[in-house]
Amino acid sequence: MDIARWLRVACAALLVAAASAACDTKAQFEPSLPPAAGFRVDDGVLKLWTGTPCEGVIRLTLIFDSGTQQSTQQVWTAPKPGVVLERMDLLRTAGGSTDGPLQVEKPLPADYDWTKAGSVHFSVDGPKAYGARVDVAAVLRASAEHPSGSYLFGKQGWLDASDVQRENGKSFLTICTADPK
Repeated sequence: MDIARWLRVACAALLVAAASAACDTKAQFEPSLPPAAGFRVDDGVLKLWTGTPCEGVIRLTLIFDSGTQQSTQQVWTAPKPGVVLERMDLLRTAGGSTDGPLQVEKPLPADYDWTKAGSVHFSVDGPKAYGARVDVAAVLRASAEHPSGSYLFGKQGWLDASDVQRENGKSFLTICTADPK
């Protein structure tokens, strides 16, 4: 085989390898398991359960209908060094925020009805953490059908404390659990 032909073959092999690597659909910093946080509505209040404690939270953000024209957000903050967050009452279905370990920095617009949103994306700043997404209609529709200790953890379904303890790190990650990969 002459050198020119060998170079063409080598370049073609490199091109195929590079194209194959570029087609990897997993984001560079995506965790090895799907992250999730729990949500439910009790007595007209949207409740959050992170599944495991998140230490040093200085900001909590809810983004409703992320990536759409209807997208809006509410932001809570705490001064450094932050707070421990595991459970928090977030919003009332009748409108308005609740009190908790963080203070509202940016409220939802006065005329915004979060119960009509399709989804909510949740994230915290401070600790190393992942974001989570949940279907708002599913939380509103099914909360009353599940015991008060069960929360909807996205695609993982309705989980209670023993479910979270058993499955965290195996089939999903709570948002503040380090990736076991």
